[in-house]
Amino acid sequence: MGRLNLQYGSFGRIMPPARWALPAAEAIERLQAGTAGEGSLLAYGNGRSYGDSCRNEAGSLIDMRPMNRIVSFDATTGRLEAEAGVLLCDIIAHAAPHGFFPAVVPGTQFVTLGGAIANDVHGKNHHRRGTFGCHVESLTLLRSDGRAYTCSDAENTQLFQATIGGMGLTGLILKASIRLMRVPSLDIIERVTRFGGLAEYFELAEEADAANEYAVAWIDQLAGGAKSGRGLLLTGNHAEYGARTAPAAAARLSVPFQPPLNVLNRPFLTAFNAAYRWRKGRNAAPHRTGFQSFFFPLDGVRDWNRLYGPNGLFQHQSVVPEAAARETIPALLEAARQAGQGSFLTVLKRFGAVRSPGLMSFSRPGYTLTLDFPNRGETTLALLSRLDAITVDAGGAVNPYKDARMGADIFGASFPDWPLLEELRDPAFTSSFWERTARQLPAVQRGRGEAAA
Repeated sequence: MGRLNLQYGSFGRIMPPARWALPAAEAIERLQAGTAGEGSLLAYGNGRSYGDSCRNEAGSLIDMRPMNRIVSFDATTGRLEAEAGVLLCDIIAHAAPHGFFPAVVPGTQFVTLGGAIANDVHGKNHHRRGTFGCHVESLTLLRSDGRAYTCSDAENTQLFQATIGGMGLTGLILKASIRLMRVPSLDIIERVTRFGGLAEYFELAEEADAANEYAVAWIDQLAGGAKSGRGLLLTGNHAEYGARTAPAAAARLSVPFQPPLNVLNRPFLTAFNAAYRWRKGRNAAPHRTGFQSFFFPLDGVRDWNRLYGPNGLFQHQSVVPEAAARETIPALLEAARQAGQGSFLTVLKRFGAVRSPGLMSFSRPGYTLTLDFPNRGETTLALLSRLDAITVDAGGAVNPYKDARMGADIFGASFPDWPLLEELRDPAFTSSFWERTARQLPAVQRGRGEAAA
């Protein structure tokens, strides 16, 4: 059995990385022969998930990165077919000269196509374009019965729905066809609007979505008292005239070694927030910016997650219904402040009503808040549990592919349709996350026909 001896970790760096994985070619050969072998399997993309949804401690990972070919591209329609291991940055570079761009991009361009589908990632334009899965036309899924299934909304529909947002549990995505979005250029005309508190933000948010392709808010999470909830609303649209080629996706800076402690402490974050709010918010007039700085600002610093120290970081992302957001979002921020925990990345976005085809998509109408915390052990875990409870009590959900510790009950409350994914899960595939959460919940019997509803 061949092994690739590398490091296969998650981006949060809470757990030690796996030291080996099966090469994609060998795993495919075994699956095609119907001999998956002993132990479970799980595809591994580029390790940008924060928790253990990309880990398989009881079995083997499959390194999909060598499967990185763009198979075809139609420059008139924007339809692109590629293998699952191709990176988003390579798709952008390939399509940009023809006037196309992915309809949905997450906060990093260093994710694989298979990972974007398996996590049904969202971006700054959910109000217009929905999730990544909304733009998947078809995919090829290899399962442990030796068959390769072509899945779409018209063929093998249940598997298609379960695979989008299914965290790699339905089998091995070999390739996919996606529809890209026609854009006049890669450049973005950005506008930055200051707001003094969350009430002001909520007044701006719906109008900002209606007027712009992209909208996202940065929150000064440490600000309390009269300044509580202040931040910046960043909106953007593709410039009519601008760059049509993508520069190499390389980090300009790097964190070359692991600091012995958390660099992103409270004094640093206080100073950083003040400087960021001043620098970013000083130019209120619309201005041109490159797509990489608008969509992927942290990609410019290689291994920036090392700044959280040797114990790693937890990311908590929640979504709550619009009707509850004006009470729940302030409560989440206040819980973090009361716990004395500072978040380096605090992002607030509004999700629209565009429905994903994915059975287990995290995105749903409402507001989503993302917080990052250095791992300080039990105090941080207690805070995260508190954030879980606030979210679920408000009728919301906690994001599984950002998670490394939520309880099975929180997962079940966030995703009540999880039994449908369990029915369609390939018996040879699992993850540490799935074993920790769904597999600890009581089995619920539902008919397979409900999966297509």
